[in-house]
Amino acid sequence: MNTNLQAAVEPAYPAARWPAHYTVVLLLCAATFISYIDRTNISVAAIAIQAQLGWDETQKGLVLSSFFVGYLLMMVATGALAHRYGGKVVLGVAVVWWSLFTALTPPAALISLPALVIARIALGLGEAAVFPASINMIGRWVPPLQRSRAVALLTSSLYLGTVIALPVTGWLVHDYGWPTPFYLFGAVGIIWAAVWFAGVSSGSSADATLADTRASIPWMRLLQLPACWAIIAAHFCHNWSLYLLLAWLPSYFKSTFGVSLVNAGFLSAAPWLVGFLMSNVGGYAADHLLRNEYSAGFVRKLITSIGLGGVGLFLIVLPGAPSVTSALILMCCATGALSLCNAGFAPNCFDIAPRHASVIWGISNSFATLPGIFGVFVTGWLVDRTGSFAVPFFVTGAIALTGAVVFLLFGSGDRKVD
Repeated sequence: MNTNLQAAVEPAYPAARWPAHYTVVLLLCAATFISYIDRTNISVAAIAIQAQLGWDETQKGLVLSSFFVGYLLMMVATGALAHRYGGKVVLGVAVVWWSLFTALTPPAALISLPALVIARIALGLGEAAVFPASINMIGRWVPPLQRSRAVALLTSSLYLGTVIALPVTGWLVHDYGWPTPFYLFGAVGIIWAAVWFAGVSSGSSADATLADTRASIPWMRLLQLPACWAIIAAHFCHNWSLYLLLAWLPSYFKSTFGVSLVNAGFLSAAPWLVGFLMSNVGGYAADHLLRNEYSAGFVRKLITSIGLGGVGLFLIVLPGAPSVTSALILMCCATGALSLCNAGFAPNCFDIAPRHASVIWGISNSFATLPGIFGVFVTGWLVDRTGSFAVPFFVTGAIALTGAVVFLLFGSGDRKVD
């Protein structure tokens, strides 16, 4: 049996019909859901804002990518803060912060393009905490052999948020004006924060090795691990595909097939519903394999290579889709494959350095945020220059395939740092 998990096969947790960690995980998923409706709604609303304010595709790309500047700046810091002070406080404060800037997005847009860019950067500063703080809380609350499922459910909530945000934003923009979703979604975040602070404790560790969060962080030792860089590479390549699809799917369907704004939102939601389902299938499959004594390294490499390899191949053939139906099917296949990675490299930080999982996630997601800045912006630039999405899809497919190869070569499931 995998030595990292050997002591956790029969954890001594009291039997409960509804274990406390279920509630914590569901609230973490709700925070992720809210973060993605708050960051994704602009990909639909931007179509209406662009028409009103006269942006070109490059300016729209600048707005869509500016969020990731703030997201990048705070990523490592929020991982370290969650490690030191615990995920509860860090996540709760972050949700309040980003909800306020969600509500401030419409007035900022009406003031000027630079004001909107600043508001989006501020939104990103707050949302940087969602995954490092959530990983910290999973380490504190969830038994080791349930963490693949917990991380997969957590990360799949971003797909569910997108599924809801895209059509609902399209409907709200169409019927009530483009500022409405920003005000409504911002209010939802404030309500979540009230429930979070009132109903959740900081938690005690589900694994004795995670108990001392005050220990110093071995930054150099972590950064010298090939296994850590394998996670970083896979995360970067995964997010290049993820952010391109999140930001540009509505525009792709509208510009390529001439669908309406509302239909673009609905068509763009379908692939993320498939992603939500497949992410959780992957999480259950990973934990099942681990319980049946497959090594963590084998499980993480298998799932990550299928995920990144699959999305790469589907995106490469996507430009040849002859109809909106065939394009939608290929998009669903691509997001379904991509979502499997949530049970691959995503929980791998618990395998190699469980006590520092939130820190590794913060480091990894810092690199993985760069595609949100450069990839999203470059996509708009390429569409302006070439008149289609073919070149961005080819580039993204090649990057995903590269990530699969790197993780196969350098990934590991063995504990590297105590």
